[in-house]
Amino acid sequence: MNTKLVKRYTVLGILFFLPVAFLLMLLPAKHNYNPLDIVETQVSDLQDFASTNGQTIQLKDHITVLVFLGNHPMENAVAASNLKELVYDKFKGFKKFQVVVALPNGAESEVEQLKKEIHSYEELKYWQFVYGSENAISQLYNSLKHKNTLTADFATTQVFIVDKDLNQRGRLDDRTDDEKATKKPVHDLVSYNALEIAEIKDKLCADDLRVLFQEYREKRKGNFDSSTRRANNLKAKNNE
Repeated sequence: MNTKLVKRYTVLGILFFLPVAFLLMLLPAKHNYNPLDIVETQVSDLQDFASTNGQTIQLKDHITVLVFLGNHPMENAVAASNLKELVYDKFKGFKKFQVVVALPNGAESEVEQLKKEIHSYEELKYWQFVYGSENAISQLYNSLKHKNTLTADFATTQVFIVDKDLNQRGRLDDRTDDEKATKKPVHDLVSYNALEIAEIKDKLCADDLRVLFQEYREKRKGNFDSSTRRANNLKAKNNE
């Protein structure tokens, strides 16, 4: 047989079968992804908070990005703008998604200024502002796993993911591949700094919220096999 024809058919065979083989390898891994870790359970809901329009706002049965902007939210307008552009605008069409900003009573007038600052032409339909006492703010915040206390103004630039079952989500192991390879100590990620654009874009949006929405899609289809690690796993690692 002509050597050139043999080479030609060999190349054509490789070009045909290689993509098919690649797709076959991907099929078993269709649902093989790591769900977003539960870092805290039993996050407080919003019974002690009210909205200005009388609407009942709750965390239960929603996927929530929870925010604390304090008595003077305009001082945190940059953080709010980052969340609007990078998080809210990307996920506002997803079912049961919401951004909830918890503020002390008396911050209502500045919130109206903030709304004008972060949007000019659309209603913030899935962005909720709720108001409560300073004690209610503290109780809600302390039901979350956090690394920094609220300021004296009851604010923080850290934002939190709360799932439909009032679990706080994040990463029990936030090491990079290089850090894992060199056996660096485990460090977690329980909240996201709204002033750090890379953290909001690359971790909160591109990875963590996307994975959480995927988890709920798989649950609706009956395909979800939970292998989510719990917070005590982190304690065990830290004690190694």
